[in-house]
Amino acid sequence: MNLDRALSDLAADPFIGVDLAELNLHLAADVEPDLDVPVYLARIDDLADDLAPRLTGDLADRAATLAHFLFEERGFAGNADEYYDPRNSYLNEVLDRQLGIPLSLSLLAMAVGERCGMTVVGVGLPGHFIAKVVDAGGEVLFDPFHAGQLLDYGGCERLVSAVTGHPFHAHEDSLAATPPGLIAQRMMNNLKAAYLKMADYRRAAAVVRRLTRLVPDDPTQGRDLGVCLLHDGHPGPATEYLRAYLDVVPGAEDADAVQNLLKEARKQLARWN
Repeated sequence: MNLDRALSDLAADPFIGVDLAELNLHLAADVEPDLDVPVYLARIDDLADDLAPRLTGDLADRAATLAHFLFEERGFAGNADEYYDPRNSYLNEVLDRQLGIPLSLSLLAMAVGERCGMTVVGVGLPGHFIAKVVDAGGEVLFDPFHAGQLLDYGGCERLVSAVTGHPFHAHEDSLAATPPGLIAQRMMNNLKAAYLKMADYRRAAAVVRRLTRLVPDDPTQGRDLGVCLLHDGHPGPATEYLRAYLDVVPGAEDADAVQNLLKEARKQLARWN
């Protein structure tokens, strides 16, 4: 997979078919250049090969089998204790450590299920992410972060309320499949937030650089890339991104703050010259 091309394709059409597991592993290779992507894709294939003969019965049976296989038998689990550890977002780390967050565990379920011939999609809820198995006869929702627990509409409402503290009305539209492009964006926003929380500006910049490819019309991503580059000791490129942001949205609420960052970047650059 050419990651830049895949992100540009998703920018043009967020519904386009793409192997999100492979995309995720290529994002991991941005921060771990020696990562062997085919090795981890083969491990996902092996999980699917073990699961496939067990998928019998109706949709509910097959969904329950998928959830039990991954989250009971194989032991993949939500990492509630270190939720913001960026390793939770990368599938190679999820496969190695058997720990993840709602999105990455859902992504694993999607990848394994799809390799077994199932249709498994992600569902972005307020403050949480779940998966569902779909066929012509209906759909079955489940929560990979909470041991693959099967969910009905009431269960989704209680889950969101517990996570966000706000009421949530579950209906067909609010539980619709999230397009691949938006899943990729949510994936990278999780990574961006995790790295910024750690003040790891080098890795944050690598993620934001990919985000600028996926959401090229969002000027805040270029701004954030400039901020990351400045904090990582690259005032020259930071100047370009910060100036571009102010050119595009001169009346932004944060324009004064960004102008101050731009002055600091120019000051650092002047000391180098």
